[in-house]
Amino acid sequence: MKAVDYGSVSNFIPIVKEFYQECEAVQNRTEQEVMAWRAEKEVAVQGPANFKPILQFMEAGIPDYLMGTVTAAGYVTPTTIQSQSWPIALSGADMQGIARTGSGKTLAFVLPSIIHIMAQPDLRPGDGPVAVILAPTRELAKQVQEVAEQFGKPCGVNTVAVYGGADKRAQIGALERGAHIVVACPGRLLDLIQSGRTNLHRTTFLILDEADRMLDMGFEPQIRKIVGQIRQDRQTLMFSATWPKEIQKLASDFMKTPTQIFIGNQELTANPNIEQVVEVVSDFDKAMRFNYWFQQITSPKILVFTDTKRDCDNLAYTMSNGRVRCAAIHGDKDQRERERVLKDFRNGQISVLVATDVAARGLDIDDIGTVINYDFPSQLEDYVHRIGRTARGEKKGKSISFITAKSAKHASALVKLLEQAKQHVPPELVQLSQNAPYGGGGRSRGGGRSRGGGGGPMRSRAMEAEDPIKLLVLTLVFKQRNTHL
Repeated sequence: MKAVDYGSVSNFIPIVKEFYQECEAVQNRTEQEVMAWRAEKEVAVQGPANFKPILQFMEAGIPDYLMGTVTAAGYVTPTTIQSQSWPIALSGADMQGIARTGSGKTLAFVLPSIIHIMAQPDLRPGDGPVAVILAPTRELAKQVQEVAEQFGKPCGVNTVAVYGGADKRAQIGALERGAHIVVACPGRLLDLIQSGRTNLHRTTFLILDEADRMLDMGFEPQIRKIVGQIRQDRQTLMFSATWPKEIQKLASDFMKTPTQIFIGNQELTANPNIEQVVEVVSDFDKAMRFNYWFQQITSPKILVFTDTKRDCDNLAYTMSNGRVRCAAIHGDKDQRERERVLKDFRNGQISVLVATDVAARGLDIDDIGTVINYDFPSQLEDYVHRIGRTARGEKKGKSISFITAKSAKHASALVKLLEQAKQHVPPELVQLSQNAPYGGGGRSRGGGRSRGGGGGPMRSRAMEAEDPIKLLVLTLVFKQRNTHL
């Protein structure tokens, strides 16, 4: 698909995108006060639009038509990313926000997008969206849609989410009725553009949410094609939890003299509000250790991660048989089932959600108390994002992770991550990191240095029968457990 040559277009609708006026309270904030706030919040700002942060909603100049919804939703003060990003976004500047998950970034771009839309001429028949929000997963797209609808509907701003695994005809119908905001996974949006079902000729506000994850998932070609359909005098906001070279290259290609906001240490770090527990275990003993820790948890909502869809279903099935209110979510579940499960989890109808990494990003449920990594992820970045589902905002949370010999290559980096967050580092993990170069993560399939010990041919054969043993152990233990979950 060729990029649109907007140089040959003469009937552009002018863009209005400068809304921010510094109020007196912000003007009177001294440079020393600003630097002290940024030091406390670990904020760094680079670029031309280096505005002072706003510390109260009223300081942002949010219009009355939005402020009422903000108040009704129970928001009291802006989060760190909101405080620093709103003046920049509302000034019309391009911006990159690098912040951990759970930082309030969704509202950081939804409110400016609505303000931007309200200042533009209304949609005409056949017009595409004014704002496009690209997201890596269906779950994240759906959740962003919910926030956009919550704040947009009272102002007459229509939001449509388009993603695979859902009824395309319904999505096309919603687009044809007029969408000011389209929240989209890149693949489905590109499909709709190529089939002539929508266009981006009116799009003047572009957001790339979780840009690093979209690149990890291989969406860069689709993103580039989509951006090629949008006029170049747009405003672009990009949010990412990490800042690798690939993201920097994407930003330099898509943005004009952007201002960068860095929240927190830019090395891979975990949310300090999460208590991290890590156990080195053998594959054979992992189910038993899982049961031990599960019985200690008092959190009303627990998120459990597995590596495979099979283990996800097996674990959820076994826990449900043990009278635990539990469900599974992974890529093989159809969209209606996934949405039902997420709704039940959000509303407390189920207390334990077992998931593959399909839910590791974009799962925006703010009262998950504990995250359990039943299987350790294949990348340390995914570990950080998984446990980041708890301790949202300023809340506290806990993660419990099991690591086996096959993940030994991550042990050294995990030790550093725990030390940086001032968490307990188990001696077994240090030993695993020291032995990783020799074993490559699998020197002793039985995990001879792990809790439970053992090894050799007999243990290997036992591991081959892991699933029935695991299911039996879990069933026996869960049926003895207090059924309040």
